[in-house]
Amino acid sequence: MLNGVLAIDVNAGLLSVGAVAAILISTGFVVYLSDMGSITHRFFLALTGTSVVWSLFNYAIYQSSSPLIVLWFLRMIMFTAVWFAYSLFTFFFVFPDREHPLPRWYRLAVLPATLLVSVITLTPLVFTAVSSFSVNGQVTQVVNGPGIILFGILVLMLDIGALFFLVQKTLRAQGAERRPYRLILLGTFATILLILAFSFILPAFLGNSSFVAFGTLFLLPFIGLTAYAIYTGRVLNVKEIGTALLVSALAIATLLELIFTTDPILILFRTSLFVLILIVGLLLARGVVKEVEQRERIEKLAVELEDTNQRQENLIRFISHEVKNFLTKDMGAFAALSEGDFGALPDGMKPFVDRALTQSRDSVTSVLQILKASNQKKGTVEYTKEPLDLDALAAAAVAKLREHADAKGLTLTYAADEAGKPYTVSADKVELGDHVLGNLVDNSINYTPSGSINVTLSRKDGKAVFAVKDTGVGITDEDKARLFTEGGHGKESQKINVHSTGYGLFIAKNIVTAHGGTIRAESEGKDRGSTFIVELPLVA
Repeated sequence: MLNGVLAIDVNAGLLSVGAVAAILISTGFVVYLSDMGSITHRFFLALTGTSVVWSLFNYAIYQSSSPLIVLWFLRMIMFTAVWFAYSLFTFFFVFPDREHPLPRWYRLAVLPATLLVSVITLTPLVFTAVSSFSVNGQVTQVVNGPGIILFGILVLMLDIGALFFLVQKTLRAQGAERRPYRLILLGTFATILLILAFSFILPAFLGNSSFVAFGTLFLLPFIGLTAYAIYTGRVLNVKEIGTALLVSALAIATLLELIFTTDPILILFRTSLFVLILIVGLLLARGVVKEVEQRERIEKLAVELEDTNQRQENLIRFISHEVKNFLTKDMGAFAALSEGDFGALPDGMKPFVDRALTQSRDSVTSVLQILKASNQKKGTVEYTKEPLDLDALAAAAVAKLREHADAKGLTLTYAADEAGKPYTVSADKVELGDHVLGNLVDNSINYTPSGSINVTLSRKDGKAVFAVKDTGVGITDEDKARLFTEGGHGKESQKINVHSTGYGLFIAKNIVTAHGGTIRAESEGKDRGSTFIVELPLVA
């Protein structure tokens, strides 16, 4: 017999139901939306959903004195209790897998038995009739039917099965993986014991149902510890958890106002507001989940891209080193042939060998540029800086390339303002001399079909200004955007020097930047020549 029903405080009951329902709805949907394709997440939503429905009927039963309505509310409590136990059983069976095929025994035994018993709970076979009332009109007794035994057996078996799966997975887990299972196990034991003791054993066999109204609160150990375990297991993101808590807090705050409101219009308004907050909150949670998913995809792509770039860079370095070794050997062989180390060359072979030697040197230079750019990107280039005279360094760079300019019939000049007065800078002599000053002069020679290259050095605002002005192919506005970029080429420059790697100016800019200076290019356009300017801080 179910008897001994006591009158309860309506406000306290409504608060407990509303608060737990808000937490359940927001948490369940946040978990579900974080991965709608996961079977674990789907059954967690089913678990929270049946919990909410059960809570609502559990509260509603005490708000009516009609025997027929109370009888049906009791039946609905038993109905949702069956599906809660079923959801709990399945949730622990599939947890934490994203995909988990349901076996034959599940489809042929568990699901049909749950369907059958849930239907029986809605018939007189479980609760036959209301038999007595208290002085204030509350139902105090209902007559149990034989179906209550089937209900008890099924729910008990599902709960035991759920615990078996959870304990089994807990024992199988290793190290830190076991902690989430332990938390869920603790919460589950606490909730099942509370529900069995106060919502089934006491009412059905001892006639005391005074605690049934607080059944909603019995879910909190399981909900709280499971949610925390899911979070620590990284199923959820901090933002997602925060959104669920925010929605729950807003809904509970609105519910508190509703409980202490007596004006009918305000009651209607705040009830609508409570529902609206839950709906908007779920939409917000969905948006947060999508944002988190998008960010995780971006982060994953970024990691994959970084790994790909690293693999490509390693491959480039390996190939470049191998190619450099081969080319260096070829260059050495051609140099030995050209210099007569193996005797005089046959007629007509000398020009061929010289061209091959020049091409080998250019190829080695290209490979070295690629390797140097790679090292600069990785930040592994070290500079040995020391005070040096930029005037002497620039003059040496020009002198080294004069033969190249003469071979093309170009006029190459160099002049420094305040001749004889040192232009002292703190720099790496080799890096600055070869890869910046020498590279800029060499580029001007390469990209000037005819005319002149004028190299100058001056002072301005405590800086040394090194400039290379030529009468070459010039630079279009479109090409300016590609200068100083990795592998950047100008359209016109490629027509003149098809073998250029496009790394020279990129390397030069990195070196100048590392020395605290700036580098830029000026040109009035195509075929109007160009000027490359480097500014470096002078050392007092």
